[in-house]
Amino acid sequence: MTTRLEHFNVTVPDIDASISFIKVIAADYEVRKDEVSDRGYRWVHIGNEESYIALQEPHPGFESMAPLETYRNHGVNHIGLIVEDAAKIEKKLLDKGFKPNGPMIVETHRKRLYFYDQAGFEWEMVEYLSDSFDDKYLYE
Repeated sequence: MTTRLEHFNVTVPDIDASISFIKVIAADYEVRKDEVSDRGYRWVHIGNEESYIALQEPHPGFESMAPLETYRNHGVNHIGLIVEDAAKIEKKLLDKGFKPNGPMIVETHRKRLYFYDQAGFEWEMVEYLSDSFDDKYLYE
């Protein structure tokens, strides 16, 4: 059996804002669970039948640390998702006021774009233009 990513879990300052961002880039993702734990923090699973993103609030009684500076601090640099229409997603994100990290990168067999969500996490969206493994992972 091949290992595949089922989910990742990330603490965010505003779950509803994160859901709004995710719904732009993953329109088939639905909130599967929205709960408040017995320790008093809210958590949500948003996804489809194959995978999901676990979002949770900081635990009560703890102050948030300084925001991550991607590619400088230890931690998540970006979250990558495969998308079907990078240009359409780019337009929707720009229309909603989300900040890009540079222009769309167009390569022979893929398009890539990077955006920051409201929590400061960088997301990479990749549209593959070929089904060939070698084409997809040709680093130009």
